[in-house]
Amino acid sequence: LQTGFFLIVKVLKNPDTVLQLYKDKSKFAEEHLTNMNIYDFWKAVLDQNENEIRKYFQNDAYINWHCTNERFNVDEFIIANCEYPGDWEGSVERVEMLNDLIVTVVNVYPKGRNSSFHVTSFIKTKEDKIVSMDEYWADNGKAPQWRLDKHIGKAIR
Repeated sequence: LQTGFFLIVKVLKNPDTVLQLYKDKSKFAEEHLTNMNIYDFWKAVLDQNENEIRKYFQNDAYINWHCTNERFNVDEFIIANCEYPGDWEGSVERVEMLNDLIVTVVNVYPKGRNSSFHVTSFIKTKEDKIVSMDEYWADNGKAPQWRLDKHIGKAIR
């Protein structure tokens, strides 16, 4: 996974200056880019590997699960993740990176695949470790009956 430096410019008066900023990545950019391997992080989470998960977090990091109104410190997050019943698998479907923020969309399911979930995570990093993570979990399923009755929308896959 390659990291990138993104620069949003309202008025582009001097393209050479912008190009030079991109090439140099500036001191600010160097301090705010992350080299954390997000795919390895998600593998550790899905494997419920306590020791590996811990390596990805700053000691004072926090994790918010907004759908259930819960905030965890790293130790609590590891308990919630590693003691969750069952064996889990999943696939990282999307990754977006902007400086020290990584946004992921992951499809998570038990090994028996009798259910599945999507989690969207906003992961803020510092010195290549997570300082905060805001997650939104949703059950995957069919559309509600009232929308099916209206014959609106169509399946994504």
